[in-house]
Amino acid sequence: MQASPLAKKLANQRKLDWLFVNGTRFFAFLVLISLTGIMISLFIGSLPAMKAFGFGFLTSSDWDPVNGSYGALAPVYGTVVTSVIALLLAVPISFGIAIFLTELCPVWLRKPIGIAVELLAGVPSIIYGMWGLFIFAPWFSENVQPTLIKLFDGIPVLQSIFGGMPMGIGMFTAGIILAVMIIPSIASVMRDVFEVVPTLLKESAYGLGATTWEVVRKVVLPYTKVGVVGGIILGLGRALGETMAVTFVIGNIYNISSKLFNPGVSITSSLANEFAEAVDTLHLSSLLYLGLLLFLITFIVLCISKLLLLRVERNQGR
Repeated sequence: MQASPLAKKLANQRKLDWLFVNGTRFFAFLVLISLTGIMISLFIGSLPAMKAFGFGFLTSSDWDPVNGSYGALAPVYGTVVTSVIALLLAVPISFGIAIFLTELCPVWLRKPIGIAVELLAGVPSIIYGMWGLFIFAPWFSENVQPTLIKLFDGIPVLQSIFGGMPMGIGMFTAGIILAVMIIPSIASVMRDVFEVVPTLLKESAYGLGATTWEVVRKVVLPYTKVGVVGGIILGLGRALGETMAVTFVIGNIYNISSKLFNPGVSITSSLANEFAEAVDTLHLSSLLYLGLLLFLITFIVLCISKLLLLRVERNQGR
């Protein structure tokens, strides 16, 4: 008995549905497989360094390719410090940009400024690095660093943070360049989530006599907390993994110092500077070990952010 046209159509739809479901499942698992493959490759490549240095690799600041002595403490320290500086500078500025675009900016000006912010996110990192090295660093060393050094001279804690020689390049400069790079990403995400706040909620608050700041603090932020945290974590992820811009301005010296004006090194700048020249097995393995550490640091940050988001959602349910 020949199948009816309706039965054939249903059979074809079931086949297409099966292809769609399994295709999407394949792509989802492909991401996990790729992630696992990267981690396994880094782990295998790091084994010689793990066997040679053990956990001492994590606590040592030595980096001497001539004598075969390597330690990850200085690159990890530089990575964390520059990323924290970038976040401390970028988050308030990004928040201000997003609030201005959604609450205060004239309607005719919102689109041009929004496009300009998004275009900044598309500038290649090497351009930021060149601008930081040839333009920002000389200006910073002549006009800002001497003033800060004199201002905080004699103050116990601040002197140890903002002391040093005004050379322009260093960890603080790298943090500023990173902040400039991640501001567009964070600001764009914040602007998008602020725009989804229902107009009725904001107008009701204004109708009750609330000021703009009160509307932002008591209506907009509580409604968009998850999105705001997500945007900040997105910026942190870019700051942790940025390579070329940091390599240009951080100084690339394996140094651990509380003085932010001193040169330093990050994991990414270390990999960029030495990976192509690493011919010794132990040297190459140590660099791969640094890559594995950066992978783990990023993974830990993402896990913490996920837990934070879950906590925010749970509090909203209450």
